[in-house]
Amino acid sequence: MIVILGGGPGGRMASIRLASAGKEVTLIEHGGIGGQCLHVGCMPVCALNDIARMIHSARSFSSAGLIDSLPSVNFPAIIREMHTIQERIAGILDKETRGAGVEILYNKTGRLEGKEVFAGDERLDADAVIAATGSRPLIPEAEGLHLAGVYNPHTIWSIPDLPEELVIVGGGVMAAEFAYIFSRFGSRVTVVSRSGFLKNVDKHLRELAKKELDGVEIREDCSFCSCSGTSCVESVQVKTGERSSGIETRALLITAGLLPRSEMLKGVKKGPLGEVIVDNHMRTSVPGVYACGDVTGPPYLTPVARHQGIVAADNILGSDRTMDYRYIPQSINLTNELAFCIGDTSNSASVTLPGPAGPGSFWSVPSGSTGLAKVMADGETGRLTGVCSAGPGAGLIAGYLAFLMQRNFSVHEFEDFIGVHPSTDGVYDLAKYTSFLLNKHNER
Repeated sequence: MIVILGGGPGGRMASIRLASAGKEVTLIEHGGIGGQCLHVGCMPVCALNDIARMIHSARSFSSAGLIDSLPSVNFPAIIREMHTIQERIAGILDKETRGAGVEILYNKTGRLEGKEVFAGDERLDADAVIAATGSRPLIPEAEGLHLAGVYNPHTIWSIPDLPEELVIVGGGVMAAEFAYIFSRFGSRVTVVSRSGFLKNVDKHLRELAKKELDGVEIREDCSFCSCSGTSCVESVQVKTGERSSGIETRALLITAGLLPRSEMLKGVKKGPLGEVIVDNHMRTSVPGVYACGDVTGPPYLTPVARHQGIVAADNILGSDRTMDYRYIPQSINLTNELAFCIGDTSNSASVTLPGPAGPGSFWSVPSGSTGLAKVMADGETGRLTGVCSAGPGAGLIAGYLAFLMQRNFSVHEFEDFIGVHPSTDGVYDLAKYTSFLLNKHNER
């Protein structure tokens, strides 16, 4: 029997892969199948973002005199109906997983002691184990975090109503997406970023993100110190350089990152953050024990977790399969999808152009908000080394381009590419143009 600890994206994909190959598989899930992606992460953010984008579009149409009324937000109803849909998705995932032949043990805590694995207090006889126990929010040490009105990405969904003011601590993707959602819903949002906001994101996308977060106050190089209030948070204390100040608010959201949930995994080698150390076959320091997903540390992305789960499963099945982390596409969901995949661009040329008008961006032409396309390619060979795309369907574009980058695809090979029209994608035509520029340069 093979035991999987955790039914999130990585553990579930591994369990289906193994069971489909004829193995006896038991999956232990303490909470709901689908992991934090379904219950407190990607899916609820998508749910709220859909409505935030609709409100943004309605306001733009209204200001242009195209529609006569604006929608208002029923925040409790949004959360209630969102939970209903999440439960439906969880039911589909349960059916799909059991249908593959996986036994699921719910409401039990899976734990590991060396190679011995337990479901609660019951020891299971396992031939191999995959630990996929996920991650939890990183909460800094600070006074006042016990107060009502203080939330993290796992608890924000319990907020009773839309806050008039919201302070978000963090400068990464989660901070940006929550800032967009709540500002469009009508909250006054202040982002407190300890260093540069979206500092690890391409500069063109970072500038576009700040533009799409109009109305949000972003304080960079600003440290969160504490929060205060009687029974509920009333003020957040921050420090910029040597200057301390307070921000009045009735809600505080901590989006300072994630930490691996590995406290139930004993005997395996771990890193300084508690991440389970694995090789590129997803093997831990204990023979027969594998790990995948957030418990192995960054980048904390659902598609990476899924692929790690498949790699772990395939190695258990006898294949010699490894993880390749060179080209991982990512996306930030604001008004547009801001998607990117950046490899080694040390010897690259880049070309950037505004995104074309198309479905979802036609009415953005007057404001110059049609997004962008950016291509990076090796100056000598034309090999594609990076891509950025901002538009309604940019996430799909970045995913396929990342796959082509893995295959050492060249911009010159786009010469015969025929796209779909109308489309908001400017990357493929830009790749052709980049090929033209490189050929012209190399002829000189």
